[in-house]
Amino acid sequence: MMNGKHSFFDLDIGKSLAGLAFPGLDMESLIAAQRKNLEALTQANQLAIEGIQTLARRQVELARRAFEEATTAISDWTRPGAPEERLAKQAELVKQAFERGVVQARELTELVAKANAEAFDVLNKRVAEGLEEVRDLAKPRVAR
Repeated sequence: MMNGKHSFFDLDIGKSLAGLAFPGLDMESLIAAQRKNLEALTQANQLAIEGIQTLARRQVELARRAFEEATTAISDWTRPGAPEERLAKQAELVKQAFERGVVQARELTELVAKANAEAFDVLNKRVAEGLEEVRDLAKPRVAR
């Protein structure tokens, strides 16, 4: 409850609809389908959250590694030596950092794509099941 009011999700949909009667409509099946929809949304949200957490952990790890490498590069730059050697070494470090950055960007993109695909698959499966349920509910009932 928020501010003394019930949110939509605080209500028991089954109890709310129990007194209503719609000829030819199986309310229990309808309620079960809506419950499955909410479960699928919850699962998709959980997968999305896990994906975001994985992405954040990886970004922190990559940032830590980049900081360590930058610290080493600065330390190397201040060491005595011929300016040509230092410039050549710095150019190589920049090249390696760029290549590593491209690989890391691809990795992060793949992590996001994987998380999105997993969440979408859950929702896609539920939509397909829901359409089957609607089709089954729409079939004429055979008297038993």
